[in-house]
Amino acid sequence: MEYQTEILIPIFGMLTGITIPVSVFIWLYKDAKGKRETVLEISKNLEDPSKVEELLKIFEERKKEPIDFRRNGVITLFTGAGFYFFGVFFLGYIMKAVGALISLIGLGTLVAGYLYPNTGKELTNAVGEYEKK
Repeated sequence: MEYQTEILIPIFGMLTGITIPVSVFIWLYKDAKGKRETVLEISKNLEDPSKVEELLKIFEERKKEPIDFRRNGVITLFTGAGFYFFGVFFLGYIMKAVGALISLIGLGTLVAGYLYPNTGKELTNAVGEYEKK
C-alpha cells in the first residue's frame, strides 16, 4: 500500500503541471471562437468592405501603444528586491541570488527604456534631432 502512494504523488504532480496549461489553452480557444464566429456572421451581412475593417478594429484586443520599458523595468526591479529581502529574512542565499538576478534584469530593462524612446512623441523628437545633425 505504501508503494502505491509513493508512485501516485509524483504522477499527480506531473498531471497537474500538464493539466493547467492545457486547460488554459482550451479556455482561451473557446473564448476567442465565439468572437470569430460573431465577426464572421456580421461580415456576411455587410456590403461595404470599409465597415468590415472597422468591425475588425473593434474586436481587435492588441494594444497599439509600444511597450513601456521604463515601467516594466521599475516593476521588475522592485519584484527582484522583494525576492532578495525574502531571501534575507527567510530562505537564505538561493532566494537572495534570485532576487539579485531579477533586480539586475529590471535595471537593464529600465536603462533600455531610457536609451530607446518608445512613444510617438519621443520618436518624433529623436528623428527631428537626428535630422538637425
